Amino acid sequence: MEVKNDKLKDIYILMKRCRMFEERAVEEYRKGRIPGFVHTSIGQEAVPSAICAMLEPEDYVFATHRGHSEIIAKGARLDKMMAELFARPSGYCKGKGGSMHIIAPECNVLGCSAIVGAGVPIACGVGLACKLRKLSRVTVCFLGDGATFTGAFHEGLGIAASFDLPVLFVCENNQYAVSTHWKDHLKLPNIAARAAGYGIPGASVDGMDPKEIAGISADALIDIRNGKGPFFLEAQTYRYYGHGQYDTGASYRTKEEVESYKKRDPIQKLFTQLLNMGMMDDEENSRLESKIEEELNESVEMALREPDPSPDEALIDVFCNLPD
Repeated sequence: MEVKNDKLKDIYILMKRCRMFEERAVEEYRKGRIPGFVHTSIGQEAVPSAICAMLEPEDYVFATHRGHSEIIAKGARLDKMMAELFARPSGYCKGKGGSMHIIAPECNVLGCSAIVGAGVPIACGVGLACKLRKLSRVTVCFLGDGATFTGAFHEGLGIAASFDLPVLFVCENNQYAVSTHWKDHLKLPNIAARAAGYGIPGASVDGMDPKEIAGISADALIDIRNGKGPFFLEAQTYRYYGHGQYDTGASYRTKEEVESYKKRDPIQKLFTQLLNMGMMDDEENSRLESKIEEELNESVEMALREPDPSPDEALIDVFCNLPD
């Protein structure tokens, strides 16, 4: 599908919000203000931004431990995201989820998980619920390349295929499962080829090209909504940082490799396209950056002013009180 110019501009804005949020999160983490772990997807923004721009508000999203961009691209508020990272009560999960376990029901993000591949069968359950209720909704399950080697992944794809579930599986192949390159343990031309074993159509796209991702995902979403069952999309992308902020990545990849991907940066690529189409200029881009930076400054200031959760909150929301 040919993506309209105004939609491309929407994707660009989403990518900028995702990139600037994570860059600020890294800065705050290094100051010691964010507890726990922070796994960034800087470099991968084209994938969630292009796909979420094609979704309807009522569609569902599952993400991974590296899920900030997916949640933001689906419409999450930056202040509630930042508060969650700071472990503050005004965060999406009252500060209890942290960076890796955010749930944002207000924009139908049903969960992130630090357990690799865990979202796949759960997304299938949501897809089955939508099908049984005859709801025209798609569940998008984002996963990493490492997740495709888990049992949960294969069980989930088998279920999705058997019941023709309305699920779009999106593999963000950033080349490395922590430090292992996907080609070191897969004798297939690409990860999308795995879907054929379950009779699920699939495609492998350039994950650094927002326009290509948006076009292919839009076509897949139409087929899914029309009852044609699941689709598997592999986006070959790259994370500029290491696996987490504790990892430089220097032990398993070269500076030359990282720089080669940075030269294909998806944000700069789309900005150049918008510039050539007359859809944006340097001045408008500067205003956009200033607006996002102001929003981030306010978010951090709010998080710093807010007190830590009370110890009395520790067991609240942990247990479900069943009716008598």
